[in-house]
Amino acid sequence: MFKLAKSFVLTVMPSVLKPLHILWNEIIGFIFIVFAIGTVPAGLRYYRAMAADPTANGFRLAVTVFFGATMTYFGITSFLRARRIRRLAEQRPVSSY
Repeated sequence: MFKLAKSFVLTVMPSVLKPLHILWNEIIGFIFIVFAIGTVPAGLRYYRAMAADPTANGFRLAVTVFFGATMTYFGITSFLRARRIRRLAEQRPVSSY
């Protein structure tokens, strides 16, 4: 009985987990990109406020740009990671026991 369970886990689980892993990375990448796009209006608002008043503090603008750039980086790398997992899954066939 344990031999059958082990065989099941070794053959079925990788073919189920790999697509879930790819999907997880794509969903997380999408969420990060949405967060990055959400920083654009705030960044423009802070930039316009600084242009109108040169003595204004640029800290908020810097934090907004940093946050947007970080979220963009995480989003892009998450999509690239999902692509890499997909390519590796296509190259390595699932072993059958």
